[in-house]
Amino acid sequence: MITHKTKYALKALMVMADERAAGAEALRIEDIAERSGAPKRFLEHILLDLKRAGLIGSRRGRNGGYELIKEARRVSLAEVLRLIDGPLAPLPCLSRRAYQPCEDCKDELNCRVRAVFGGFYASYILMIESLTLADLMEDSRPLERFALPGGVAGE
Repeated sequence: MITHKTKYALKALMVMADERAAGAEALRIEDIAERSGAPKRFLEHILLDLKRAGLIGSRRGRNGGYELIKEARRVSLAEVLRLIDGPLAPLPCLSRRAYQPCEDCKDELNCRVRAVFGGFYASYILMIESLTLADLMEDSRPLERFALPGGVAGE
């Protein structure tokens, strides 16, 4: 499950991508907050993280604000998820970027928990690594694309 912080980051990026596509100027934080539905105080921290990561830029002055500096198709959803929430792997021993052996595991190669979650994680990571901000913006019915049997996207 993604956190509220990640959801707000994605919504803010979509707002800035819309503005970039329209050829508009930078947006004030108040405008991004209003259009994305994110609380302004919370959004300030998120935008700083996105800026440090090189996804957005900021301008000072009368026409100042924040703007997307990468094309939407070059903004990986996995990159945003990792930036805001940390490693994507369900177990530390499965993480490619933040690997750590599990403290209670004596035989990682034969661990059943690792094997089961590793299979799930491999499928998940292939899908999430292929998605971009552009996909998020273009897909008007994302749940239908990934729906589980019975028509529910799962919990």
